[in-house]
Amino acid sequence: MGERADIPLPLSHYDLTVVLVGVSHPGNLGAVCRSMLNYGFDQLVLVNPKCSLDDGEAFARAKHARRVLDGAKIFDSFSEATDQFSLVMGTSGKREIGDKTLFRHFMYPWEMVDRITDTNLKVALVFGEEGKGLSTEDLERCDVFVTLPTWEGYPIANLSHAVNALLYECQRSRVIRSQGSDAGLPDIVPLQRHISPPLRATMIEAIHQFSEALPGKPERKSSMEQSLKRTLMRSAPTEDEATRLIGGFVDATTALEFCSDNPHWRNERRRKIE
Repeated sequence: MGERADIPLPLSHYDLTVVLVGVSHPGNLGAVCRSMLNYGFDQLVLVNPKCSLDDGEAFARAKHARRVLDGAKIFDSFSEATDQFSLVMGTSGKREIGDKTLFRHFMYPWEMVDRITDTNLKVALVFGEEGKGLSTEDLERCDVFVTLPTWEGYPIANLSHAVNALLYECQRSRVIRSQGSDAGLPDIVPLQRHISPPLRATMIEAIHQFSEALPGKPERKSSMEQSLKRTLMRSAPTEDEATRLIGGFVDATTALEFCSDNPHWRNERRRKIE
C-alpha cells in the first residue's frame, strides 16, 4: 500500500489548475496538494496565501506530493491569477434558496466534468479561504459556479475535502473513459467484469460435478447446483476469480469422491463451523 508507480499523469483534453484564494491553514494546503496528486493533477495557483509554503505542517500533510507544493505559483490578486485561463469555475457551498436564482447559478460536479471533457479549455477551479469561501466580488469574476451535493443542514465542506471531491469526479470520468489506453491510467481494477464463454461453461460444469458428488437425494443436489450457479453468475466474477472458483470446486469434488465409500465419513461428515 502507498507505493508509487513511475508513470506519467493521466491525460485530459482540458488543462485544469486548482486555484486557492487566501488559504490560511498550512495543513489544508498540504492536504490539497496530496489530493491533487492522488487524482493526477499537479498545477496549483495560490492567490494571496495567508500561510507559508515552507510550513512544516504543509510539508507533512502533502506527504509525497511535495512537488505540487514546490511548484505552486503565487499571485497577489484574483484577476492576475486567472487572466491566463479560458474558463474560471468558482466553488461555493452558499446556495440561494427559493424558486428564483438571481446570482448563484450552480452546477454539480458531474455536470462540471461533462462541460469540460472533450474540450481544449484551460480551466481554473477556484476555492476560497477556509471559513469564508470566495467573496461575492471574486465570484463575480468567475464564469460559472460549482457546488457539492452536500446536505443543506450543513453544506459547507472543509477546503481540502471540497478539492478532493471535485477532483475525484474529474478522475472518475478519466478512468471510465481511458483506463488501459492511457499510460497514466493502467488497467489495474477491471471496469467490466465478465468471463469468456469457454470459461463460463467450465465453471458451470465444475459446479455440476461438485453438486453431483454431494451426499443426499437428487433434489438436494439439484437445489445446490442451481443456487451456486445463480449466485456466482449474478456476482459477475472476473476471469481470475472464476478460475480460482473452478479450482476450488474440482478439489472439493475430488475430496467428496475419495470419501464416498468411507462409512465413518458418511456418518460423521458434518463438521461444525467454529
